[in-house]
Amino acid sequence: MATSLKNLSAYDPESIPDCTGFKFGIVVSEWNEAITSSLAEGCSETLLKHGAMRENIKLLTVPGSFELPLGGQILFESFEADAVILIGCVIQGETRHFDFICQAVAQGCMELGMKYHKPAVFGVLTTNNLQQAIDRSGGIHGNKGDEAAITAIKMINLKLRLK
Repeated sequence: MATSLKNLSAYDPESIPDCTGFKFGIVVSEWNEAITSSLAEGCSETLLKHGAMRENIKLLTVPGSFELPLGGQILFESFEADAVILIGCVIQGETRHFDFICQAVAQGCMELGMKYHKPAVFGVLTTNNLQQAIDRSGGIHGNKGDEAAITAIKMINLKLRLK
């Protein structure tokens, strides 16, 4: 479903498992900071709302979206996170740089989860313009940070249920 048809912050809170005791790493790109800080705040608040303890949420900043997967690896190894959420925002420009960065970050996120056998959540906006990013970071389409947090909680619980 296209994001333009969905509010990223709309979900049934009763359907989300409690995440007390889980450790979450959040890696945030400093590039497009006005957007990424709003995404990170939404992510953190949603984790707290569902039982995460503040001391079990470790936030790490990296210069840009390309560095997000390595930041996630650092948190898996040093913080022993149960899940890592990568928060970034890449806005289409005039060159193909957008394509290379988005593909590399998506691939890196997938490889990160496979390497550690833990959820690595792609909370990166890949928009055509700044307005789309604003709309998805707390604007009319909600906050993708909320969605990323919910995904992390659900994936940790999926892994636990299948053990």
